[in-house]
Amino acid sequence: MAFDLKVFHSPDSDDAFMFYAISEGKVRDPRLTVSCELEDIQSLNEKALKGEVDCTAVSFHAYAYCFRDYHILPQGASFGDGYGPRLISKRPVGIKDLAGRKVAIPGRLTSAALAFRMLGTGAVEVEVPFDRIMETVASGAADAGLLIHEGQLTFGSEGFYLVLDLGAWWMEKTGLPLPLGCNIIRKGLDHYILDNFPRLFRESIEYSLGNRLEALEYAKRFGRGLDDAQADRFVSMYVNEWTRGYGEKGRKAVREFLGEAFSAGLIPQEVDVSFLG
Repeated sequence: MAFDLKVFHSPDSDDAFMFYAISEGKVRDPRLTVSCELEDIQSLNEKALKGEVDCTAVSFHAYAYCFRDYHILPQGASFGDGYGPRLISKRPVGIKDLAGRKVAIPGRLTSAALAFRMLGTGAVEVEVPFDRIMETVASGAADAGLLIHEGQLTFGSEGFYLVLDLGAWWMEKTGLPLPLGCNIIRKGLDHYILDNFPRLFRESIEYSLGNRLEALEYAKRFGRGLDDAQADRFVSMYVNEWTRGYGEKGRKAVREFLGEAFSAGLIPQEVDVSFLG
């Protein structure tokens, strides 16, 4: 019996790097045909909440709202290991200065937005597409903005100031990496898919890590405005040993992040985290 699986991921260089070998047919399964669809992470978060997808990349924040229907795949995590989303501004300001001020966030269900809320700044959130955060801050429509993608590397050269690195803040607070994104798969799928897609995904990640220049050349197509060195650095930040597997520390980081969010009243229920396998 043959199976088809449509997998959704974001159009970002790190996700493209992970899925390169699957997308380009470098790794295959004799009974499982996998196709990839690309959408921005906030759209994917919304699709998962509505149960519209069988397998997708999502923010860990979004997983808190759909955990009953999905397993977290054992590979494909993005963690900020002492670094992460950057809160930036057009002029030097401190966290305490943000009370009552507008802060542009890249989607209400992103993990960056959840981590930001843990700060308790009293800021007014303005939801903006992730690739327009710097533009929004530069125009004065927001006093600060939360960067989750390539802007993390380029904001300084574009005239912005760093208010806070949320990954560094979380590491200082907990001693753990900041969970940002994961890949989830529907619990009720056929056992062949649940057993074999994780293997295929692992092979895709390992292929890219083992054929780095080849995979980076592909991923650069999705690295908005990054040169070769920046694309390599960005991929290295979010495709690394954590992507290969969570391990005990990675699983602890996820549970602590979501547990802290629940304790702070930022998500509606305690999350029973289900790691496939």
